[in-house]
Amino acid sequence: MKNYTVRHYSSEYFELWNAFISIAKNATFLFHRDFMEYHADRFEDFSLLVFDGENLVALLPANRVERVVFSHQGLTYGGLVLHKKAKLSSTIDVYKAVLKFLFQHNIAKLSFKEIPSIYCAFFSDEINYLSHICKSKRLMKHAVSIISLKQDSAISKSRRQCINRGKKNNLIIKEETNFDIFWNQLLIPNLKEKYNAVPVHTAAEISLLQKRFPDNIRHFNVYHDTKLVCGTTVFITDKVVKPQYISGNEDNNELGSIDFLYDFLINTFSKGKDYFDFGPSHENQGQNIVASINFWKESFGAISLVQDFYEVETANYHLLENIMI
Repeated sequence: MKNYTVRHYSSEYFELWNAFISIAKNATFLFHRDFMEYHADRFEDFSLLVFDGENLVALLPANRVERVVFSHQGLTYGGLVLHKKAKLSSTIDVYKAVLKFLFQHNIAKLSFKEIPSIYCAFFSDEINYLSHICKSKRLMKHAVSIISLKQDSAISKSRRQCINRGKKNNLIIKEETNFDIFWNQLLIPNLKEKYNAVPVHTAAEISLLQKRFPDNIRHFNVYHDTKLVCGTTVFITDKVVKPQYISGNEDNNELGSIDFLYDFLINTFSKGKDYFDFGPSHENQGQNIVASINFWKESFGAISLVQDFYEVETANYHLLENIMI
C-alpha cells in the first residue's frame, strides 16, 4: 500500500492542476481553474491534490460548508479526477488518503455529485464502487435524458411536425457572443415567472466564461423576421453537447422555434460528438419527473442515464484497508 500526500489547492498549483485536467480520464473543462474560479466568491474552496512523491496522481474539485466537503456545489458534476492510466489498486489507496486527510481536518462527510459516464474519456466508476465499500449514503438519483449520436434515434411524428413548422415560418438561427439580449428578454423573465428563480450565471459571468472557453461555450438565438423568439447556450465537451440554458417566448408552440433549434443542435451542430445531453426533468430533489418535459425529450429519441449523488462518512476510510485479498 502506497502512502500518498494530499495537499490543499492554492494558486501555485494553477498550471499543474490544469495540465492534469487535460490528461485525466474523467474530467471536462468545468474542472479547469479558469472555470471554477469565476464564482470563487460564492464558495469556500476546498479542492485537493494527491501526490505520489512529487507526481500528481489525482484531483478533487471541491468546496466546504462547515464540516461537509462537496465536489462541487457550483458545478454540474464532480468527483475524484484520475489519470487515464490509473489502476483500481492505486485508486483505492488514493481515495483512502483523501478520506483520511478530510477526517484529520475535522471534515465529517464528503458529498459527491457524480460525473455521468458519457463525459468520461474512459469508464471511471471506481469511486462509486469504493464509496459503496465505505457505506456511502445515496442522497439522490437523477434520470438524465440523452441521445446517442452514433445510433439512429426514433423521432416522433409530432416532433417532426413542429420542426417543419419552424422551417415554414422561415426561422433563422444565429450564433452570437452577446448574451445580454437573450438573458434580459427571455431567460430572466421566464425563470422568474415559471420558477421564481434566476439563472445560475449572470450574463456578464457567462460572457466571461465564453471568452475563456470559446470552443466549449457557444450561444444560438432564433429569430422570426427580426424578433428574438428563443435561444440556447450550449456547453461542449470532447464527447457531449449539452444545452445549459434554453428559453423561448410565448409564440414558441405556434412557430415551432424550440423544436427547430433542437433539431439543428442534434442533427447539424453536434456532428462528430457521441452524445447529446438534455439534462434531467426533475423536481423535488429528483423524487418527481415533470411528465411533459420528459415526454418532449423522449419524442426526440432520448433515453435515460442515471447520475448518482451520495455522501461518505470520512471516518470510514479504514474500510478501504483490506479490499484486495
